[in-house]
Amino acid sequence: MVTDEPTEPTLPLGTPGLGPRPTWTPPPTTRVLPSEVPSDPPSRRTGWVWPAVAALALVVGLLGGVAGSAVYDRIDDESTTSSGRVPGGLDQVDTVSLPPLEPGDATIANVAEELLPSTVQISAEYEGEEGGATGSGFVLDQQGHVITNNHVVEQAAEDDGGIEIVDQEGNRYDATVVGRSPVYDLAVLYSEDAKELRPASLGASKVLRIGEGVVAIGSPLGLSSTVTAGIVSAVNRPVTTGDADASSYINAVQTDAAINPGNSGGPLVNLLGQVVGVNSAIATAGGGIGGEAGNIGVGFAIPIEQVRVTADQILETGEARYPVIGAKVRTGGNDNDGALIDSVVEGQPAEEAGLAEGDLVVELEGERVTDGIALIVAIRAHQPGETLAFTVERDGDEQVFDVTLDSEVG
Repeated sequence: MVTDEPTEPTLPLGTPGLGPRPTWTPPPTTRVLPSEVPSDPPSRRTGWVWPAVAALALVVGLLGGVAGSAVYDRIDDESTTSSGRVPGGLDQVDTVSLPPLEPGDATIANVAEELLPSTVQISAEYEGEEGGATGSGFVLDQQGHVITNNHVVEQAAEDDGGIEIVDQEGNRYDATVVGRSPVYDLAVLYSEDAKELRPASLGASKVLRIGEGVVAIGSPLGLSSTVTAGIVSAVNRPVTTGDADASSYINAVQTDAAINPGNSGGPLVNLLGQVVGVNSAIATAGGGIGGEAGNIGVGFAIPIEQVRVTADQILETGEARYPVIGAKVRTGGNDNDGALIDSVVEGQPAEEAGLAEGDLVVELEGERVTDGIALIVAIRAHQPGETLAFTVERDGDEQVFDVTLDSEVG
């Protein structure tokens, strides 16, 4: 059962380039019309075209890796040795809480020195695609776990292909997938030989300020251990990739740090040397159909808070869950007035709380909702079991409904 998904389908098109790039769709104020969506094998090259009102075409895509169907790796309780799964989640692994750099040491050079040993290149090989997918990642803990994007390793995981991580010194280690979340575009890898690599220190994206300096580290275009710098351009930017059957929705951190295909899964770091996000998508100008995506200073990162939650779920159970209300919402045509509910599922939280077809959700927990994508992103920033206040317009009146979030695997 698909719930809390857009009811307007995306438009499949193909764009050759530096690996498959699923589409990221900003909110209606900068409406993106996806032109490439993940497809089932053997078609594996995907991406988007973003038509702007003023004759500027923007292509928004994932930074590296490959797109595919929405699946996840269920790790058997007996497979802790081969998979690296650690029962109990992040609380049971040897995470490292490093002190932040002192303000006087908060330079890009010091940040690079601190994080480069914790950042890895990821090579994912799979049948039918020469060269496979190349992305980035960072070391989560001292037990060999690495964080990356789902789209970097998705096809290799589905095809039983090979996955390797490459450290700063060029050493290569075999890796396996512990678990993946297509919904949040995150994956946790495990490598027995990566236990000696330095874990990255994790920070918080919620305290980021617009204009604050950040550093992106990864392997753009296959160039390992690349460091670029910029600022936080925006926070809580609703973006999405994929279609109604396999889509990711996040409240992204937007940055102008130069990131390109291959940066996927690498860390976005504050000037204290703490990871605040996972670089996942870019917008490019002039790419069009058949063009190659390149950096124009508009990149998006998954907030580290969501990474913590998803990684914890995967390490504890082998799978990730996301919140749903049991309703379908429209993603276009509302003139930014709110999220229009197209239908509710019988017996699900939306119906039980009193929401109905035709309701226009204008606020969630007191925060304005502009359209369906913004509502989905806002819901998925919460956790299953939470009760949220939905303010809706119905027949000219405003009403508030308390909805307790259910969950699905994805």
